[in-house]
Amino acid sequence: MHFKQLFKYCPVCAHNRFVENDEKSKRCEKCGFVFYQNPSAAVAAFILNDNNELLVCRRARQPFIGTLDLPGGFVDACETAEQAIKREIKEETNLEVTGLDYLFSMPNTYPYSNLDIPTLDLFYTCRSVNNEKARPSDDAAELYWIHLSELNPELFGLQSIRKAIAYYILLLSDKKIIEDIKIGLTSLARSAHFC
Repeated sequence: MHFKQLFKYCPVCAHNRFVENDEKSKRCEKCGFVFYQNPSAAVAAFILNDNNELLVCRRARQPFIGTLDLPGGFVDACETAEQAIKREIKEETNLEVTGLDYLFSMPNTYPYSNLDIPTLDLFYTCRSVNNEKARPSDDAAELYWIHLSELNPELFGLQSIRKAIAYYILLLSDKKIIEDIKIGLTSLARSAHFC
């Protein structure tokens, strides 16, 4: 459910004339308060080992409990995306990583508490440094490594992660794009539409 359907009363004055202002916001006709539902920032990691295998998690919680996922989660207040992805990796896998590099971002809708939360998902790649310490916790029920040649987007539950896996496979298939990403010049990432 979209927030505009759910929220019927102004959160400032509780007036019942909290109406659609435009496609992105609602406005209170009494006090004039305008509410924008801006996307929440989220992060996810493509964690690789020395065998060109990707670390994946099996989701321990809804939505899509039991399906595959990448380590990641929401960015906390007063936290950078880089701090958030390191924290989420540690919380979910107990791993420390090196070579953290930004790859791309994608808009997403995350279903939570019967509400569709808009997010902007930031994807990173990195290398694990202590594989023997890997253990699932927090949102991860299980961890395991998949060789990059065996990646299948359909095994992942969240639509945004499926799209990210498919895009990552595309990036891996074109060395020129990978080099462009490393220096931040990829035109594919700037021009692609994911919604």
